[in-house]
Amino acid sequence: MDEGDSRAVLPLLVIAGPTAVGKTELSLRVAEALDGEIVSADSAAVYRGMDIGAAKVSLMDRKRVPHHLIDVVDARETFSVADFQRLASVAVREVLGRGRLPILVGGTGLWIRALIRDYRLPAEAGRTPIRARLESVGERDGFAALRRQLRVVDPDSYQAIQPNDHRRLVRALEVFQATGNRLQRATDHPSPYRPVYWVLTRSIAELHQRIEERTQTMMSQGLVEEVSRLLEHDVPPRSQSLMSIGYRETMDWFYGLLTTEERDRLIVRHTQQYAKRQLTWFRSEKDARWLDLSAWPLGSAIDKIVQSVRESGYRQNT
Repeated sequence: MDEGDSRAVLPLLVIAGPTAVGKTELSLRVAEALDGEIVSADSAAVYRGMDIGAAKVSLMDRKRVPHHLIDVVDARETFSVADFQRLASVAVREVLGRGRLPILVGGTGLWIRALIRDYRLPAEAGRTPIRARLESVGERDGFAALRRQLRVVDPDSYQAIQPNDHRRLVRALEVFQATGNRLQRATDHPSPYRPVYWVLTRSIAELHQRIEERTQTMMSQGLVEEVSRLLEHDVPPRSQSLMSIGYRETMDWFYGLLTTEERDRLIVRHTQQYAKRQLTWFRSEKDARWLDLSAWPLGSAIDKIVQSVRESGYRQNT
């Protein structure tokens, strides 16, 4: 690293990609090769008690490589991009302080962008009558109805806001209804990081097959029982956490709105649609390098990423 370059002095490896592409095992082995620690950028993994549906990295693997930003909030709480940015920034600096490489791993593209571009996120005013009414509508009729409204009045926010981020969804509609204007986009500043950014991908056919297999695995591991436990612990059915894919379809099944076959089919379909949106998002990241795991053996892919980090000027502690 050129120490004279003050624009971006903090090394950071990013391993991103769509759900089920194979980020977990690859990132673990890269972390072992580079003496790194993993900072999760997964919008479901932040919630305690949501292990199966979030395909959360196992406790054994967390002993193998330290992980951060997993199990940080109760499933009854909300968690925003600003919360992630704040906690991830602290975690990255703590990892660097231990002389290790921070590795940001996940598929929540907005979170990754907010961190590495150092977004200045718009401040929110106190709770207003408009916000209270929108939250009431969301709780009564479902937040999907509010998303349909947002798609019409503010398409940019609709694309940027994750389906389970009710807080930002309500905020965008609140701004439009109060002012007639669309929500001001977050602004980025010169990054404090020098990221090496990789996006993992696979052929569509292979990715879809892996999503089907993951869905079958989640059901066999006990996703239904996990959702039941969350409800027994008073997690509201319309909470942000339970709007995550896998959980919301299981909730609908739980309340008799779907058959077992419909539930599983919808989980697969919604996950495949989400993977497509993730890939579209990552294509807009101009500095990202792409690695097709359908074409590269896992060991070769790991070597390629490790070599790119070393070529960036990063030096491991010995």
